[in-house]
Amino acid sequence: MSGRHYLPLTDAERKEMLSAAGAATVEDLFADIPANVRLQREMNLPPALAEREALLHLAALAGRNKNSIDCISFLGAGIYDHFTPSAVKHVTGRSEFYTSYTPYQAEISQGVLQAIFEYQTMICELTGMDVANASLYDGATALAEGAIMACGSTRREKVLVSRTVNPFYRQVLGTYLSSRGLQLEEVPMLDGETDLIKLEGLIGSDIAAFILQRPNFFGILENVDKVADILHAKGALLIMSVDPLSLPLVGAPAEYGADIVAGEGQGLGNSPSFGGPLLGFFASTDKLIRRMPGRIVGETVDKEGNRGFVLTLQTREQHIRRERATSNICSNQALNALAAAVYMACLGPEGMKEVAFQCLQKSAYAREKISSLGNYSIAFNGTHFKEFAVKVPGGARALNAELLKSNILGGFDLTPYYPELKNTILFCVTENRTKEEIDMLVRVLEGWR
Repeated sequence: MSGRHYLPLTDAERKEMLSAAGAATVEDLFADIPANVRLQREMNLPPALAEREALLHLAALAGRNKNSIDCISFLGAGIYDHFTPSAVKHVTGRSEFYTSYTPYQAEISQGVLQAIFEYQTMICELTGMDVANASLYDGATALAEGAIMACGSTRREKVLVSRTVNPFYRQVLGTYLSSRGLQLEEVPMLDGETDLIKLEGLIGSDIAAFILQRPNFFGILENVDKVADILHAKGALLIMSVDPLSLPLVGAPAEYGADIVAGEGQGLGNSPSFGGPLLGFFASTDKLIRRMPGRIVGETVDKEGNRGFVLTLQTREQHIRRERATSNICSNQALNALAAAVYMACLGPEGMKEVAFQCLQKSAYAREKISSLGNYSIAFNGTHFKEFAVKVPGGARALNAELLKSNILGGFDLTPYYPELKNTILFCVTENRTKEEIDMLVRVLEGWR
């Protein structure tokens, strides 16, 4: 059985189609493409394989990959290896959900609409905010949408962001804001946290909002007690980027006076995969609801008094004039949101609190064991959640390569994004890690150099 067996057309069928198109050869179909940009030789491909041979070859190629199932993962930096209950995949694998797209026709989309509504409700309960939406791509774009919303609400054009915010998020922020003629300025950090003195000096009447991540990119729970008061006194908003699994322990952003809350929901029942698809969650105060991007599902009753669900406050470009739209976010992340909703429902408040507690305790254990090694030191003081930065001997990249030899996915090399943190690795310890796995990491680190 040759690979040719799987070509969709026979020679006779190709001739018939070319004749109908008025072409003598397949090359005639590409006559409008200049010859000098076309490949003038046969493609450099190996001989065709039989189906079984091809499958074996592909399996061998796939077997060269390393993943978080084959390896022990201490890699975080925005995408995390958390446990996903089997019920999540069972529900999201139902065809009613995984084949659904945008629920424009409410009368035939009640299941999807209710799933989004329940997800929104849980996000509100988790963050303490008044309203939440759905269908933002990821934590980075959700944060960027929050910054744009703050500028529109305050009628100001400048946003401050802490340097302790995820560097990838800051890159996305810069792209989004610059395309709209808005300004982004970084607030310096001090010992791994936002320099609050510098922040206070930068807040003026031209500032729309300040963006703070908590836990920040280094896993530190920054002090936010007075930040909202300082901002609100100047008419600016507080935007917080949060890890949803930290909130059962560290408190809801609403308690700190946040006006807008965004974050990455991948850890809520969504697989790390190869970096996507992800899930951006977004919540705010009631005052800002009409400027929210994405989709908002509302609860109502039909003419017979039965409970029902509809899309409401539809200020996206697909519903109103483009120039008046709040956002052009147009994909539907409802399946990822459903996974998050099922995850939160399965664990419940106490279960999520237990996950958060295990992350806190296990990362503290790993931090203590690593800091006891002679050539390693914890980069920053402060209270950490599940991530911490470690100054390592030699090169961070070389150390990660050494860890991989023991089937350990090492941490995130901070050097390219924070040059002052040369040879510093950001390790992550979630509830999935065991004491034995942490001890194995420490043994390999101890034997390095």
